[in-house]
Amino acid sequence: MIPARVWSASVWVFFRFEGNIGDRFTAENIRRALLGPLPGYEAQVRMSPSHRAFTPPPGKGAPLIGAVMLLLYPGEDEDALFVVLTVRTENVAHHKGQISFPGGAAEPEDASLAHTAVREACEELGVCGDDVSVIGKLTPIYIEPSNFHVHPFVAYMPYRPSFEAQQEEVLRVLEVPVCHFFDPKNISAENRVIDGTERHIPYFDVQGRKVWGATAIILSEFIAVLEKIGGLPDMRP
Repeated sequence: MIPARVWSASVWVFFRFEGNIGDRFTAENIRRALLGPLPGYEAQVRMSPSHRAFTPPPGKGAPLIGAVMLLLYPGEDEDALFVVLTVRTENVAHHKGQISFPGGAAEPEDASLAHTAVREACEELGVCGDDVSVIGKLTPIYIEPSNFHVHPFVAYMPYRPSFEAQQEEVLRVLEVPVCHFFDPKNISAENRVIDGTERHIPYFDVQGRKVWGATAIILSEFIAVLEKIGGLPDMRP
């Protein structure tokens, strides 16, 4: 049983999840796995809504370029691997109230897209400094509602960060053990009517919240990378 922590208004609430898969992986073997061929679309589509466009539709215009950070770190007792997600406020321009990774648009002063991800994590979560090590990247993904082409980067810190959420953009910080995403009990789907058509929407259940869309798709590919490392069974829904 591994606790997941939720930050909100300076109050920590503890949840517990079954499993110990997360503690099988090190930053080094994840880094090596990310250097090899990535699972890509085959893994992304596991958690993709049925209507999702993976390329810009005709007439949409050139997408903006951005980056997000999938930040990993050990639990306080160093026996589990955690990932951080954010609940977006209603003040942001896109994806209000949804769960996401820290990230945003590339700026002219960014030396690289990896730098964009690092800068955004610093701005949104107060996670800054040389202890944030980018260890690899996942397959870029197109997000049609905001018309962004997003590059996901995986980073590691050797200790649990002290989060200072940017209150204008981040309503809540969710710290989730990676093993949570391997448990089929936490993977579900529902049908929603979008633009007048019923669509099938897979999602991860995280502390009673639905993690879907681009965030779930990125997580799905990352979990597929870990499946290769550990020789774990395919846990798709």
